[in-house]
Amino acid sequence: MDKIAYCVERLEKKGVKPTAIRILIFRTMLEISEAVSLVELGERLETVDKSTVFRTLNLFLAHRLIHAIEDGSGVSKYEICANENSCNPDDMHVHFYCVNCHRTFCFKAIHIPLISLPSGFRMDSVNYMIKGLCDNCAAGR
Repeated sequence: MDKIAYCVERLEKKGVKPTAIRILIFRTMLEISEAVSLVELGERLETVDKSTVFRTLNLFLAHRLIHAIEDGSGVSKYEICANENSCNPDDMHVHFYCVNCHRTFCFKAIHIPLISLPSGFRMDSVNYMIKGLCDNCAAGR
């Protein structure tokens, strides 16, 4: 299956009408190997209005196609949910924020430990962030 057909299928599966802009934004996010901010995504999509990107990200969030993470930089970063059917805390993984280059990396192979909450509490999301120097920045020091 080609990338466009895959994007259309994922969007439709979540009840999102696959317009050309939505497909473009989703496909671009698939191609990025790390969590991305609105500004970073806007830079990659120069021809797309930033307000359109913002509205599309919010639509994707509402339909659980993507999730947002806080890396401590004061800017939300967005990433496509790994599981095609749901975006649950069980699917979340560790993120790494480089304090030098300000990139946020996804460590999809390192899952967040299970947490037992007290009775009556319900988890909707979880954020596990490690901060330090990425391999490139550490090598330069």
